[in-house]
Amino acid sequence: MLGHTATDIRAVEEARRGRKQLGMTPLLYDYLLANVREHPVLRELREETASMRGSQMQVSPAQAQLLAMLVQIQGAQRCIEVGVFTGYSSLAVALALPESGRLVACERDERCLEVAKKYYQRAGVAHKIDVKHALAADSLRSLLDCGEASSYDFAFVDADKRMYEEYFELPLKLVRVGGLIVMDNILWYGRVADPLVDDQKTISIRNFNKKVLEDKHVDISMVPIGDGMTICRKLVDT
Repeated sequence: MLGHTATDIRAVEEARRGRKQLGMTPLLYDYLLANVREHPVLRELREETASMRGSQMQVSPAQAQLLAMLVQIQGAQRCIEVGVFTGYSSLAVALALPESGRLVACERDERCLEVAKKYYQRAGVAHKIDVKHALAADSLRSLLDCGEASSYDFAFVDADKRMYEEYFELPLKLVRVGGLIVMDNILWYGRVADPLVDDQKTISIRNFNKKVLEDKHVDISMVPIGDGMTICRKLVDT
């Protein structure tokens, strides 16, 4: 194949075998980032977060753009985020919501929430966001206790990996039929595919991936963007 590198040839051969997935080299990632529409305040938040401990927990701009588009496609009015960190994904969702929209943002780290709230104000969306500073499971149960089951359109989960099954089951009760739940980090830096890795977080994500694959209450699509996302569409009330 004249003019093609060995990497190009391998990618084409893998695609012919049905394994059509590009490796994300630094050069290709920079190209992807250059083709993402990123709100200026989102960019500022991303740059501030990059200097903080745990910055790898922030979703990528491409992931945030996908979340925002899913919210818009759904015509979502009521959303939930489980695990806010410094607020990049929740800000992207809030920007995509209409003025009447509401996002319940669950986070237990007060320091991270202070950063998030600063940028919510800066972007002019603080009025759309109901921050819950507590363990997310408690906040979600409180919503259920208040009679809010099956009343949300969209949920994004990026929290404690050891609790992923619970952090799926609770939003599943809160989201309406036809609504979406998006689970982040389902590829877990590739550890889920390595049989030699058996730490608690990796095992929890493997168990979740197996369970959701077999769950007839949802349609699913595992998307290899960022650290992997599974998009789940609720089919029936649970």
